[in-house]
Amino acid sequence: MQQLVPDENQDRIDIASIRFSDPFRWLWMGLCDMVSKPWITLFYGICFWLMALMVLYVFKSNPEYTLSAVSGCLLMGPFLAMGLYDVSMHMERGKPPSMVSSLTCWESHLKSMGMLIMVMVVLELLWGRASLVVFAVFFNTGGMPNTASVLEAVFNPQNWEFIAAYICVGGFFAGLVFASMMVSIPMILDRDTDAITACITSMRVFVDHTAVSMVWGLLIIALVVLALLPSAVGLLVVGPWLGFASWHAYRGSVRVTEANAL
Repeated sequence: MQQLVPDENQDRIDIASIRFSDPFRWLWMGLCDMVSKPWITLFYGICFWLMALMVLYVFKSNPEYTLSAVSGCLLMGPFLAMGLYDVSMHMERGKPPSMVSSLTCWESHLKSMGMLIMVMVVLELLWGRASLVVFAVFFNTGGMPNTASVLEAVFNPQNWEFIAAYICVGGFFAGLVFASMMVSIPMILDRDTDAITACITSMRVFVDHTAVSMVWGLLIIALVVLALLPSAVGLLVVGPWLGFASWHAYRGSVRVTEANAL
C-alpha cells in the first residue's frame, strides 16, 4: 500500500495492490449488480443507447469529428454512470438503492462535479482541435473528406502517416482522459472529495498500476466497440455493465482511511 496523503489531519488515501485478474473480477461483480437491478439497468441502458444515437446522428455527415464524437461518449458516459455508482454503493453498504437516489446523487457533489466537468470539457476541446489539425494536414488539398473517403483512408496502408498521427493523437488524449477519470467520479460520490484530489488519485492508480489499468481500459474499449455494432444497440447492456463494474474498480484500487480513525 502506498500512502498518498501523509497529513494526519486529512483522510489517508492509499492505492491498493491490484492484479491482472482484477479487471475481470470487476466485470463479474458489475454483472451481478446489473442482474440484481434489472429495471434500473434497463433505464440507464436506454439512456446510453439514446446518447450514442444522438451523437451518431449529429456527426454522421462530419467524419472529421469522428474522434470528437467518440471522446464525447467517453466523457459523458462516466457522468451518466454516476447514478449506477450510487446503486452499487447502496447495495455494498446494505442499503436499498432507488431510482430517485441514483438520479439525484450528483446534487450534493455539484461543486466537485462542476470542476471535473470543466477539466474534461477542456480536454475534449483540445482533443477535437488536435484531430481537426491532423485531418487538415493530410487532406489540405481536396477539402475535408466524406465518410466513404475517411474509411478508405483509415484502411488504406498507403496512408500510414495519417493513420499513425491519428492514432498517436487519439491515444494520447484517450489515455489522459482515462487516467483522470478511472476512479475520480466514484471517489467523489463515495468520499465527497474535491475534483483535484479525485483526479490525482485516479492518475496515481494509473501510474502505479499502468499495465493492469491498460488491461482494464482495453476491456472497456473492446466492449464498447462491440456494443456499437449494429446501431449501438449493445449499449443497452454494456453501458450499465461498465458503470457498475467501474464502481468496483474504484473500490478495488483505492483505500481511504478517515482522519479520526488514524
